[in-house]
Amino acid sequence: MSSHAVSHNDRTQDVEAAASVNISPQNTDASMLGDRLKVILIDVLDLDRDDAMALTEESGLFGHLPELDSMAVAGLLTEIEDRLDIVIEDDEVDGEMLETFGGLLTFVDEKTAQA
Repeated sequence: MSSHAVSHNDRTQDVEAAASVNISPQNTDASMLGDRLKVILIDVLDLDRDDAMALTEESGLFGHLPELDSMAVAGLLTEIEDRLDIVIEDDEVDGEMLETFGGLLTFVDEKTAQA
């Protein structure tokens, strides 16, 4: 295992631990799903942890994050499928879904509810 993989895994564990600390009565399943989605974005796009955790529903994704280009979309969707145990069909992927973090979160929330 390379040292990059170890630091990458350590960073993911740190983010997951930080996300779990923020659990409070007002947090919903959607906000916990949002934290999981942020961890996936960090891992796949190599985003800065603080920047990713600061994403809001209005935060732009595709066209706003240089790391999320057309080549990264397939990897991101594959990782979302794997980690959240859902299937994303090609015809379900559109620009609106990837326009904002909230759009992606809503899509993923609906898919996990169907699973």
